[in-house]
Amino acid sequence: MSDSLTDQLAAIVGAKYVSTDPDVLAGRCVDYTGRYRGRAAALVRPGSDDEVAAVLRACRDAGAYVTVQGGRTSLVAGTVPEHDDVLLSTERLSAVGEVDVVERRVRAGAGATLGAVQRAATAAGLVFGVDLAARDSATVGGMASTNAGGLRTVRYGSMGEQVLGLEVSLVDGSVVRRHSEVRSDNTGYDLASLFVGAEGTLGVITSLDLRLYPTPAQRVTAIAGFDDLDALVAVGREFRDVDGIAALELVDARASALTAEHAGVGPAVDGAWQLLIELAGDVDLTDRLADLLSNAELAGEPAVGVDTATQFRLWQVREAVADVLGVYGPPLKFDVSLPLSMISEFATAATALVAEHAPDAIPVLFGHVGEGNLHLNLVRCVLDADRERALYSAMMSLIADSRGNVSSEHGVGTKKRDYLTMSRTDADVAAMRVLKTAFDPDGRLNPAVLFG
Repeated sequence: MSDSLTDQLAAIVGAKYVSTDPDVLAGRCVDYTGRYRGRAAALVRPGSDDEVAAVLRACRDAGAYVTVQGGRTSLVAGTVPEHDDVLLSTERLSAVGEVDVVERRVRAGAGATLGAVQRAATAAGLVFGVDLAARDSATVGGMASTNAGGLRTVRYGSMGEQVLGLEVSLVDGSVVRRHSEVRSDNTGYDLASLFVGAEGTLGVITSLDLRLYPTPAQRVTAIAGFDDLDALVAVGREFRDVDGIAALELVDARASALTAEHAGVGPAVDGAWQLLIELAGDVDLTDRLADLLSNAELAGEPAVGVDTATQFRLWQVREAVADVLGVYGPPLKFDVSLPLSMISEFATAATALVAEHAPDAIPVLFGHVGEGNLHLNLVRCVLDADRERALYSAMMSLIADSRGNVSSEHGVGTKKRDYLTMSRTDADVAAMRVLKTAFDPDGRLNPAVLFG
């Protein structure tokens, strides 16, 4: 990191928005879980898309690597630098525009948090379709870059389905502004979709036009307990195609035991497995919920909430899981997408695999069962580097053997780049590399991510 580049960055964004302080950089070089660390030479915080573009141009000309950071909630070390990078933070790009209630859309800066977008939508009588437990720290730019899913994917789809337009600063200093006021627009390449899910390797998303939805007038929430995971999956398969489905979340008893012990939030029902179901629509769907559960193999009576206070209590265990996972230190995380028919078999095999490699670890399984997107977290997992690598590789192989995808909604980041070919053919990877080279010929942007 030359003094010349530092001076250029200060001239672009203002000296107070550039830092080379080692203590500041150290805090920015650790991932959300606290498990992975990197190194950086400088932090720069642009305040506009033009400033982002100018920063990228200056870094390219100086031969500096750039790692993009939003809320730094990546769970696959996607914002951890490896090359003494310049950290480009989008935190100042946090404006949320006025909600267009007629067209049901809003423009937000890439650094706006999910929570800020949700509050703007709610104030306008609308709802944003994506929800995450990290809503007050995850940014919409980062969520688009990883095509995040979350708690409402079964109803509204993933982040990419919410993006109506965006602005992207490219590594050469140009800015792509892809906006349209119409819903149907087939004019040339779908550039917006190209940058969604690219994990910041092709350009830096600086703002987005986001789709909003009407707020359902009626909502009913239930938690059902199961002793058998196959029985739960069977109910989940039925509910995911029901009109009005709003959420379909799996939580295992180990997770609810942790929330009871460390967050004071215990399970509402018995059973080794719990399924949170929420239906929402313009009419009361309580009877529909009861009909669908009437023949299910439950461990007991379900807990049902039709009022806001009860619904909040029923959601507490699922919401609290993320907060208690780190109680024994940084957990080892696996984000996996599986065919529903393979979930039970995978859960059994994964538990056995963990017992073999890390017998003191507690495997905790939860996630979005409607999509087969599960989060396996190994709590109290303390391994040296070689043993962790062996466990991680074995788990990736198990996921692939289970006809799953090694990355569902967290992205590839740096943690899973060595396993990319387990879910993509050589031809797929070659095509992605062609795109990377076209947009970033020298490989300077997010260099540790995806390909490494």
